[in-house]
Amino acid sequence: MQAIKEFLDGSRFAKFEISLASADASFRRYFRLTLANESYIVMDSSRELNSLKPFVEVTQRLRDAKVNAPQIYLQDVAKGFLVLEDFGSSDLLDVLDASNYEKLYKIAIEAIIKMQDADAKGLPLYDDAFLKFEMSLIQEWFLESYIGINYDAKMIQNSLSIISDEVLKQPQGFFVHRDFHSRNIMYIDEKNLGIIDYQDAMSGAVTYDLVSLLKDLYVEWSEEKMQELALYFRDAKGLDVSDEEFIRWFDFMGLQRHIKVLGIFARLYLRDAKDGYLKDLPLTLKYVVNTLEKYDELKELRSLLLSITLPKLNT
Repeated sequence: MQAIKEFLDGSRFAKFEISLASADASFRRYFRLTLANESYIVMDSSRELNSLKPFVEVTQRLRDAKVNAPQIYLQDVAKGFLVLEDFGSSDLLDVLDASNYEKLYKIAIEAIIKMQDADAKGLPLYDDAFLKFEMSLIQEWFLESYIGINYDAKMIQNSLSIISDEVLKQPQGFFVHRDFHSRNIMYIDEKNLGIIDYQDAMSGAVTYDLVSLLKDLYVEWSEEKMQELALYFRDAKGLDVSDEEFIRWFDFMGLQRHIKVLGIFARLYLRDAKDGYLKDLPLTLKYVVNTLEKYDELKELRSLLLSITLPKLNT
């Protein structure tokens, strides 16, 4: 807290009250500054300095594309602090229900299309090597370290190659947020959403952020409705591709993302002592297994994952 006060000293925010707003899966923390009717957010990346410069740079790309990313009012990149526009305390997950999710998801889909207008030049590429690297996290952290299961390494490698090859068949080169889900979309009002946590943006496939949104790891809706919304994106985006082919793009992109996440959630628990994501493993695994059922070329991977029993959580 003292470091934040020193950062604010001499600025117009020096006399604002500071309170903890939230923390995330990384080592970033967020504080709220308040005075009278004014409210702002301090991003504290002092323990993760390498993420701050990309955040500032990507923020500008998004705002140039008219995406509702937070305005930056004060910064000290060297020490790891920013003062940001405050989008409030409600994220999309807080407000989604059966009566509004279709409307809100369509607004979020329009935000994806806007994001894809952002300049992606110079961003790291979601190429074959990186797609496979991410998915390979399932081996060390989920299968070996968390579950403790024997598996055919060659079968895993072949399966991951099939998935990567399929992902790369869809249009590439789009701005990819990489974590566009209900907890990273702030609910401002019924027509306006704020976008956060995009500092790891890359250049990649057209369906990546769509999968993150519709196959959210923290809330589940019917598969049929999510496919309808996926095709809504295709039409709004103006992609000339059949329903069957687009859903195949969507499915394989989902496999890549969720296989990666199985490894990441296990790693957060085992390496970083963060157990809050273990409760989200069942839905993540369900997405993977249900999608694999549709594609015979991946039946061996499905058989392996079906054999898994997730450890019971302490409650």
